[in-house]
Amino acid sequence: MPQIGVIFDWDGVVINSANPHEESWLVLADEINHALPINHFKNGFGKRNETIIGNILKWSDNSDEIIKWGIRKEEIYRELANQQMIKMVPGTIEILDLLKKNKVPTAIETSTEKKNVALAIKQNQLDEFFTGAIYSEDVSKGKPHPEVFLKAAKTIGCYPKNCIVFEDSTHGIEAAIRARMNPVGITTTNTKSRLLEKEVKIVVDRLDEIDLSILEDLIKSAKE
Repeated sequence: MPQIGVIFDWDGVVINSANPHEESWLVLADEINHALPINHFKNGFGKRNETIIGNILKWSDNSDEIIKWGIRKEEIYRELANQQMIKMVPGTIEILDLLKKNKVPTAIETSTEKKNVALAIKQNQLDEFFTGAIYSEDVSKGKPHPEVFLKAAKTIGCYPKNCIVFEDSTHGIEAAIRARMNPVGITTTNTKSRLLEKEVKIVVDRLDEIDLSILEDLIKSAKE
């Protein structure tokens, strides 16, 4: 098998954190007396808080205010997640076990904060599965810019062309392609047709549909 590294998006791929994230926006909006537009959560899913607050919610164009509200939103999320227990996406623990047993290096890339990831890792006992991680604090540009993927590849010492990316968002897949990596779409937050529109080669409903031979073939086909 050729050298392979696997990069996991976090929310919607490893964990199912949609409910506490959506609720945290509702709590924040109530706290600061601002309205939430229709479909705000769907439109902002997977994006950085600065982008959501400034460009999607259009609550402010003051950078200090945007940062302050983004920090508070994540505090609320962790308060809720501590009460609710963050659940894993079905099928993900199986692929993590498979990769660990075969010594395939893995990394997390996410637009969420390190504290959020640490909480879910602790709750689900995932410490042993990931070699590296890149969080929102580690990048200056959000997806579809490829920065987060290129930095994640470095944490596992893998060339971008040898990296498989597991992603559920269309802008995440676009970022992976821009990084010259090999994305696999998972239909947790988008339909198969929407993911295929972004020219992803494989789309699955659960990551345990994937085995090592599929990963190997994906890398080989990308080199041909």
